[in-house]
Amino acid sequence: MKLNKKDMVLYAVTDRAWLKEGETLVDQVEKALKGGASFVQLREKELDEESFLKEAIQIKKICDKYKVPFVINDNVDIALKIDADGVHVGQDDMEAQDVRAKLGPDKIIGVSAHNVEEALKAEAMGADYLGSGACFHTGSKDNVTTLDHEELERICSSVNIPVVAIGGISKDNISKLSGRGVSGVAVISAIFAAENIEEETRELKLITEEMLKK
Repeated sequence: MKLNKKDMVLYAVTDRAWLKEGETLVDQVEKALKGGASFVQLREKELDEESFLKEAIQIKKICDKYKVPFVINDNVDIALKIDADGVHVGQDDMEAQDVRAKLGPDKIIGVSAHNVEEALKAEAMGADYLGSGACFHTGSKDNVTTLDHEELERICSSVNIPVVAIGGISKDNISKLSGRGVSGVAVISAIFAAENIEEETRELKLITEEMLKK
């Protein structure tokens, strides 16, 4: 699956920290997809390899059903095993060109970029899209510096690939990203911590689409 810019509008990143009793991550992802999530990244930092693999297979089936791109965070081997649509890597992970060498030409590769230099390097190495942030204060990662929105705009204008804003994004602050050049937003708790995931996702999608028109 090749990346379509429209896929970037509402990028859902999983986090099992928000699982409610009796609920699985697969359940949560399907609710988000029903609400209009346009891209899904499976992010698992603590799960053992066997459980991760099993979960990835299940979520890929759900994403295929809704025809939404599905990428794995960091773990290239899992992505290969389940034929995921691609991988997202951070600055401390494998270089994009090395990921491309393992995954082949037709997979989606996303790279985290926090400044123009990192953005240009990632694009040159074959990244299909960038994730840039943290755009607002976030509790999802420790010791993360907030990215100045002017720098976000510079990143967007320096590359020819889509840039997704990430970090502390909620329906209350999405509008503040207007005019910066992003192709969409990536959210974690804004979707997965919600009482009604499907409805919250639907509302986030509408707000994001309005922001992108301005």
